[in-house]
Amino acid sequence: MTTGTHAIVWIDNSEARIIMVDLRDTGEAVEHSQNAGRHLHSKAGSPEGNRATADHAFFQRVADDLANAKSFMVVGPANAKTEFVKHIHRFDPHLFSRLTSVESADDMTDAQLAALARDYFVRADRIIPHAIKID
Repeated sequence: MTTGTHAIVWIDNSEARIIMVDLRDTGEAVEHSQNAGRHLHSKAGSPEGNRATADHAFFQRVADDLANAKSFMVVGPANAKTEFVKHIHRFDPHLFSRLTSVESADDMTDAQLAALARDYFVRADRIIPHAIKID
């Protein structure tokens, strides 16, 4: 995975697209779940009456791809993004500290994701106070 300053992760139950961005370069990684096509939740009163478990191996591969990101945001539909955030909170607390935002979003192109990430992190970098060195 290309090392970038910031990353955006678009995730659903079957796929995660990771776009690493900085001022000069953009890199991309795609991870696929082994549970592609399965829903995490069953409807109440359904014959199955159970809930499928989250694909932690999938979530861990995505987390591993974020190892070089200074900060990242997670976007996506429904509950997959929330389940992924819970996974990194529990299993990768050092990575959780770099999470800056979790937002709902429908499917987006890679160019739209990169633009969203650049816009978000340019604004965030202006707001976040940086250490001032006094001589």
